[in-house]
Amino acid sequence: MARPRIKDVARHAGVSEKTVSNVINDYAHVSDRTRRVVREAIEQLGYRVNLAGRHLRRGRTGIIALVVPELDIPYFAELARHVIREAEQRSLTVLIHQSGADRAHELAALAGFGSAFVDGIILSPLALTADDLRDREGAPPTVLLGELLEEGADHVAIDNERAAHEATSHLIGLGRRAILAVGGRDDAGLGTAEARTRGYRAALSEAGIAYDPAALLPVGSFRMPDGAEAVARALREGARPDALLCLNDQLALGALRALHEHGVRVPEDVAVIGFDDVEGGRFSVPTLSTVAPDKAAVAKVAVQLLQDRIEEATGPEGRGDGPGSLSPQDRIVAHRLVLRESTEGHERR
Repeated sequence: MARPRIKDVARHAGVSEKTVSNVINDYAHVSDRTRRVVREAIEQLGYRVNLAGRHLRRGRTGIIALVVPELDIPYFAELARHVIREAEQRSLTVLIHQSGADRAHELAALAGFGSAFVDGIILSPLALTADDLRDREGAPPTVLLGELLEEGADHVAIDNERAAHEATSHLIGLGRRAILAVGGRDDAGLGTAEARTRGYRAALSEAGIAYDPAALLPVGSFRMPDGAEAVARALREGARPDALLCLNDQLALGALRALHEHGVRVPEDVAVIGFDDVEGGRFSVPTLSTVAPDKAAVAKVAVQLLQDRIEEATGPEGRGDGPGSLSPQDRIVAHRLVLRESTEGHERR
């Protein structure tokens, strides 16, 4: 049986082919009744839109790239699932690229991989600098996640400083005062770790707790072995914390292992809280308290903002005459503190 074409849908619905095209492209001036009749005809005939042809007629490929440092970090895997779901709802295909936090790979992504096969890029950078973003003439539209490298760049994130402040304040409210920041980074940078460290320090200051630079435990990367090694080293060197603020859940899960191996009870002796609300934290022993970013919202806002940028660059009909009026967006999405066994139920007074 021949595959139904747009003219078959038009004949079945009793409308013109142009009207069918308008419904498929979701043009606003089509009446609700006509839209319903055409969609019923599409469903009854089993018509499928030729997305590749539609995108190419608009001067686009219908492909966007999601570039993350490491795919096996659970946060990025979970985020990718949400981005793919949002893109599918907009008839977009997602190419996933792993940068390895390498500047050359991130620069290649920023330039569109040296090709015109992606319409835009959602990028979670770790190695790029603000200067890398300033000279991008002819490069695809880009939305940054997490790290804020340039005030004028499109950017989607949670309020990391506020979130760390809330998490640290919760620990202080439990009577904890010797709080180590695993992965903390004490400088003036715009990165996620720096923002979370500022929130941590602000909460200490508000509670009248003196800040000790030695309370920041540096890590080589934000993985479980790094969290375990940093905490084990601190314990060997005589640190006696009663709480850990870990700058992601991977570090926190590693920290739980190190505490267990050193006979430290969680949360009786040391309360532990992380960031990201990854699935593994819901099954650890004890379960992990965490700052939960709204990953679905991050994906939705990023994909929508990128689609707006693509429309701006090519125009709604792909003529390359977009209005160019969309100012750079710095979009903050919600987060919440999820309290589980690693902090709950053991106050100190």
